[in-house]
Amino acid sequence: MAFLGRSNVGKSSLLNALAGTKGLARVSSEPGRTRLVNFFRVTGAVRPGRGGRGEFYLVDLPGYGYAKAPKSVREGWGSLVNSYLEDRDPLRLCVFIVDARHDPSAGDEMLRDWLDHHQRPYVVAANKIDKMGRGEARRRERALASALGSGAEAIIPVSATKKTGVDELWKTIRAAAFDRHDFEASE
Repeated sequence: MAFLGRSNVGKSSLLNALAGTKGLARVSSEPGRTRLVNFFRVTGAVRPGRGGRGEFYLVDLPGYGYAKAPKSVREGWGSLVNSYLEDRDPLRLCVFIVDARHDPSAGDEMLRDWLDHHQRPYVVAANKIDKMGRGEARRRERALASALGSGAEAIIPVSATKKTGVDELWKTIRAAAFDRHDFEASE
């Protein structure tokens, strides 16, 4: 499961919230702190539907857009992320994280187009949903669904800090990790 999105959208924070561990992925208020592809192995995850346990990886990728890093380093992240996504046949799901408070950026639209073109399965995790009222949150969710959700499997409003929607996202990730083909091949 690859965690994608622009710099400082909360990819690492959301990964920590899913894992239930504060310091698993490095978090900073400074954009661009994730500079490498970071793999986190999840073991003992409950397989939905048929029981049993299994394992998979959560992958925290560098963000795009503004970051306090030299231009050459930022450009290198793009090729790093692109090569990871292109060459990853077992990639079951991309978690495309956006800031629910803002309209999609050009980078967000480019990522959506790339995911759709390469037929990579993805969900849009609308992070920071706790920063707005209920009515505004629903309006933003509809706007994001219209702008980014045409190829998405789901739009899931989440808050890494308040843990809103984290259970639903975790369930979606586990279902993708342990799809029926895995069960049939392992039996």
